[in-house]
Amino acid sequence: MSTEPSLDLPPAQQARSRLTQQRILEAGTALLEEGGTEALTVAAVAARAGVSVGSVYRRFGDKDRLIAALQHDMIDQFRADIIRRFAPQCTEPAVLVASAVAGLAETYQAHERLMRVFLAAGATDPAVARVGSEAAIDAGHVFRRYLEPILPVIDAPEPDLRLDVVYRLIYGTCQNRVLYGELFESDRPLTWRQLTDELVNVARLYLLGTPAR
Repeated sequence: MSTEPSLDLPPAQQARSRLTQQRILEAGTALLEEGGTEALTVAAVAARAGVSVGSVYRRFGDKDRLIAALQHDMIDQFRADIIRRFAPQCTEPAVLVASAVAGLAETYQAHERLMRVFLAAGATDPAVARVGSEAAIDAGHVFRRYLEPILPVIDAPEPDLRLDVVYRLIYGTCQNRVLYGELFESDRPLTWRQLTDELVNVARLYLLGTPAR
């Protein structure tokens, strides 16, 4: 669904429309983070954004379409965040692996409150699940492209498969942490930072045969 203002609008009106749209998205995001999809209604978003109910309907339609727009907005921010964190700093394989693993895990941590809402919603809403799957696959492509320079040094018959497995490991671990918290599968406390560091160790051993320094 396109949420861009009409190109026929005068510049000042375009600017106001974009500002209103952004306020609506920010209000919807806040409501989702605070109370999940049950807390999000068109009326609540309008009140939070300081706009009319009609303004929300004109730009986003009903609640389902608004949730879809909010999910796409979160995904856009998530992808931009990953790309920013994956900016190459060094070509040394061990450093690239650490940057990729930490960058992905830190992005999940940064977006965990809203991510939790959409992961939970996807369990019962096929449309939300489909969009989430597409975003996860796209993130995997970004992750593997970033690590392509290390493929020649991975001692395995299918080095690209190993990159895919590492991504799946991080993806599954982070999503489990986002959904259920720190102590769901183990009673041993492990902060996001500690978890990320251990994932880096696992990835380095699996891909390069070398532990963290």
